[in-house]
Amino acid sequence: MDKDTFLQLLTDEVNTYKSLMETDCGDWIVKGFIDIDKNVYTITNDTKVVSKIIEIMLIPRLNDFAVRHGMSIVLPSAQNFYPDITFKDIEGNLYALDFKSSFYANGRSCGFTLGSYWGYFRQRDKKKNTDYPYNEYKCHLVLGILYKQCTETYNEKTLYSIDKLDVIKSVIRDFTFFVQPKWKIASDRPGSGNTRNIGSVFGLDNLVNGKGTFSELGEDIFDDYWINFFNTVDARNAGMEKPHYTNISTYKEYLKTQQDLLKKLE
Repeated sequence: MDKDTFLQLLTDEVNTYKSLMETDCGDWIVKGFIDIDKNVYTITNDTKVVSKIIEIMLIPRLNDFAVRHGMSIVLPSAQNFYPDITFKDIEGNLYALDFKSSFYANGRSCGFTLGSYWGYFRQRDKKKNTDYPYNEYKCHLVLGILYKQCTETYNEKTLYSIDKLDVIKSVIRDFTFFVQPKWKIASDRPGSGNTRNIGSVFGLDNLVNGKGTFSELGEDIFDDYWINFFNTVDARNAGMEKPHYTNISTYKEYLKTQQDLLKKLE
């Protein structure tokens, strides 16, 4: 299977998830946790809690999808390994999929971090926090999950019985699901602060339709930009006065200086 076929099959699958995750009025179908005595504990809209529950709900669906198309899934052997799911087809081809979720309001999302630009991203033929080298994957995809946070108050202090599910308010609603290659939704800035993570673009339209900084420049430019990107601390540790570039504009200027140096060697 080629990567374009896999992307289309996965996109068709993910397009069905909205109806699975929402009630008829758009609320999330999850209300809380239940114990063996049928007590229900409500949850908050904390993004880490919400994202983990969504992942747990979707993994069986994605496994069913894989089986239907003659594939298998491999979950990471360690918690901090990349990616969240590895798909393997009957020919042994690998496809990487990472879950990324965030809330949105007024058509704008906070965006995601898209994984490290260090480690496995640079040493692509080695297993650096991965079960397979980065280069062995046919493509690197993001399953994006966007949702609205509900404004209704919720009470974590209250214990509910299971017959009171209808009075428990959902903490999120109005999902948008999408699948895009990582490079198509990437921006030219780190994901947060001085970390070594790639940041995504903002805006629902940009994310859903793959209109990132590199979407028209191509995956090769995305790779070159982030493989050679240094934050301030790493630049200093590498003996550089400052990073070579900090955004796509200064990256272009940096490439011009390299071309000028090459001309001097001709």
